[in-house]
Amino acid sequence: MNQKSHRISSSRATRLAFFIAGFVTATWAVLVPYARANTGVNEATLGTLLLCLGVGALIAMPVTGSLTGRFGCRTVIVAAIAIVVVSTPLLAVISNPVLLGLTLLVFGIGVGVTDCAINIQAILVEKESSVPLMSGFHGMYSFGGIAGAGLMTLLLAAGLNIIASTVLITLTVIVLAILSYPGLLTYANPKEGSAFAVPRGIVLILGMVCFAVFLTEGTVLDWSAVYLTQVRNMPETLGGLGYTCFAVAMTAARLMGDRIVGNLGRLTVVVGGSLTTAVGLALITFIPSWHLSLLGYILMGAGCANIVPVMFSAVGQQSVMPQSVAVPAITTMGYLGVLSGPAIIGYVAHFSSLALAFSLIMALMLFVGAISFSLNLRQNNSAKENA
Repeated sequence: MNQKSHRISSSRATRLAFFIAGFVTATWAVLVPYARANTGVNEATLGTLLLCLGVGALIAMPVTGSLTGRFGCRTVIVAAIAIVVVSTPLLAVISNPVLLGLTLLVFGIGVGVTDCAINIQAILVEKESSVPLMSGFHGMYSFGGIAGAGLMTLLLAAGLNIIASTVLITLTVIVLAILSYPGLLTYANPKEGSAFAVPRGIVLILGMVCFAVFLTEGTVLDWSAVYLTQVRNMPETLGGLGYTCFAVAMTAARLMGDRIVGNLGRLTVVVGGSLTTAVGLALITFIPSWHLSLLGYILMGAGCANIVPVMFSAVGQQSVMPQSVAVPAITTMGYLGVLSGPAIIGYVAHFSSLALAFSLIMALMLFVGAISFSLNLRQNNSAKENA
């Protein structure tokens, strides 16, 4: 295989791997009500069980750089997907809360390793290609999420039981993994230093940006329906439209993101994205119309879409920390944002209001735009320079 064919194969495999990651994560979201019914737990216990998934991911992420450095991206990605494939059907049938928590811990480990390893692969593939690819990769993750939730819902609506539906989903993942296998990299950056390292310098700033954006995404996921139905008086049957608008806009913007980054440059994309997100939040917070709130969620999705991909591209160019440590570090910080964001919003809303909570998120996104000027993102406009 010549170098050009290798790049094309690796790029396609990376897109498939991102799609798989989004696909299986969304599948679990559909399984949550069934898992609760099977175990008979209350809301508080369910919340604790859901935390097990996050804990598993956070345990696994910091060591993924060492694993890919030793065994290569292909081996680690395939092993992580295998963990997910084995654990997913169990999530649909387990009736013991303790066993469900342990299975979610294992599932979270698989998801966490997959998320880190595919980003390590993505950085290497983008650097070898010398053109922006990261937004497209992350766009496939978003598209996979929509496809996973949609297919699972379609199978259940067609009359299949939860077990058969979950088995079909896992078989789909296996087929996609087989298709991606030849293009997954057999190498990664060699392990340098400790597997666990506190992010510093530019890596810390990149992680802070990821934390802020993922916190914003987590807020939309967990609070949009509540806000629209309880504050903006949207009919409850339409409450999911807020997140739907956000997710569709994000997916579309990411799939077009590589061209946008190539034409406008990374700094413009990050600053413009943060401002667009802040405008969307302003519409949601200050305009008393749920119709305009939906427009706000569209702007938020489009604004947030390409900020994190740019941060991962920047990780591949910095020299402050080894990539095998830096990628897990910022991935972990981002994941902490997803986990903590909804809780932070809940506490602020409890003691004040959702409007104040959303205003704080707006300020945080404006901070992202301001701090991005310190990241020297102007230096890489690869599509123009190297195409």
